[in-house]
Amino acid sequence: PYWADVWPSSTALATVVAGLDGQGRRALELGCGLGLVTTAALRAGFDVLATDYYDDALLFARRNGLRNVGREPATRLVDWRRFPVDAGRFDLVLASDVLYEREYASLVADAIVQSLAPGGVALVADPGRTALLAFITACELHGCRTGVRARIPWEEGKAKQTITIHEIHGPAHRPDPVHGAHPTHGARR
Repeated sequence: PYWADVWPSSTALATVVAGLDGQGRRALELGCGLGLVTTAALRAGFDVLATDYYDDALLFARRNGLRNVGREPATRLVDWRRFPVDAGRFDLVLASDVLYEREYASLVADAIVQSLAPGGVALVADPGRTALLAFITACELHGCRTGVRARIPWEEGKAKQTITIHEIHGPAHRPDPVHGAHPTHGARR
C-alpha cells in the first residue's frame, strides 16, 4: 500500500518540521502513513493528531512515535470526503505527497481550512503531483494565502526531484464548520 512507503516528500517535510518549536501547540497530520512527519512533530514538542484512511497506518504512526520519541500521537481514522467537524483546530496542519489524485485537491484544501486555528499554518510537501495546481487554486478560493516555504532537492540513484513545501495561511474569516456560514453573516440586528 502507498501509506507503507517512506516518500521523499515525507522526509523533506519531517526535516522542516523538526526545526519548529511546537511547545504548547497542536499539530494535525493528514495522511500520516508510517508516521515520519508525525514523529518529527512530536519530537519538536507538538501535541499531534495523526490521521489516515487506513487503520494499519495509524498503528504504525503510534508505534513509531512511541519508539522514536517516547510518546504516541493521538490518532483518528479519517476519510477526507467526510472530514469530521469535531476534529478541532490546529496551529499546524501537515500533509506530504497527498495530491496524487485530482479529486484530493479540493478535499485536502477543505480539510485544511476547516482545521486551521486562527493564525495557524499548513505545510504541504509535494513533488509536483497532478493535483497541485487545483489544490493551490482551491485554497485561494477559500481565501487562504499560499506561498512556498522551501524547495528541497532529493536524489536517490538516478531518480531526482524537487520537493516543494507549500505554506498555506487560513482565511481571515472562516465559515462555521457546523452551520456552513460565517457566524456574523445573516445574523439579525
